[in-house]
Amino acid sequence: MQEIHLKIQRQDGPDSGPYWDEFKIPYRPQHNVISVLMALREHPVNVKGERVAPVVYEVGCMEEVCGACTMIINGKVRQACSTLVDTLAQPIVLRPMTKFRVVRDLMVDRQPMFDALRKVRGWIDIDGGYDIHVHAPRISPKDWEKNYDFSRCMTCGCCMEVCPQVNTRSQFIGPAPVGQAWLFSNHPTGKYYKEERLHALMGPGGITDCGNAQNCVRICPKEIKLTDAIARIGRDATIQALKDLFLK
Repeated sequence: MQEIHLKIQRQDGPDSGPYWDEFKIPYRPQHNVISVLMALREHPVNVKGERVAPVVYEVGCMEEVCGACTMIINGKVRQACSTLVDTLAQPIVLRPMTKFRVVRDLMVDRQPMFDALRKVRGWIDIDGGYDIHVHAPRISPKDWEKNYDFSRCMTCGCCMEVCPQVNTRSQFIGPAPVGQAWLFSNHPTGKYYKEERLHALMGPGGITDCGNAQNCVRICPKEIKLTDAIARIGRDATIQALKDLFLK
């Protein structure tokens, strides 16, 4: 292999139309997709010989932890930092995720996921009637093991990208926020807001809008058991509905 051939879907801004640009750069072993884009930034000349604006993308940790560099690579949504060029067929086709607004080129706005986390109170309150460093509630090893699985979610958007219920015609908040709602409701401190989270998920865009396609659990780069969380939330929502009906 003498060259690395890239075919990139580009977009100049949120309101612009997409177009394609192709590039070739000298081959170097052990490139990942992000390092290729970094190399391209130094000499942004396309295959037509035109010098163009450098390709815009987002990157943070370079360790498949932040989720910022998620994009569609050769038809599969994944993290660009952990995708090695030597494992990909050429030309390497790069596209932005389709379920989020494009900011520019390969960079998208993942704000809808963060808004969904606010909706389901996706955090643990550290203020309370106890010293969190000395008398914080303890957690059982069994629950710790379950919670650790979901704590690895990096809000990358892969599950949202492949979920058929996440679209412009649906209000479904997506698998990742549902998983985080279950995680924080299973925490010894977070459980005190479980009812609030369930009510949020019992409303429009909540758990009943999930079509159980199970694409999310197959695509998750951290192999998080998202369908387990969806099933548990569904059960808890049914119990909560009965409580609301009979215990008012």
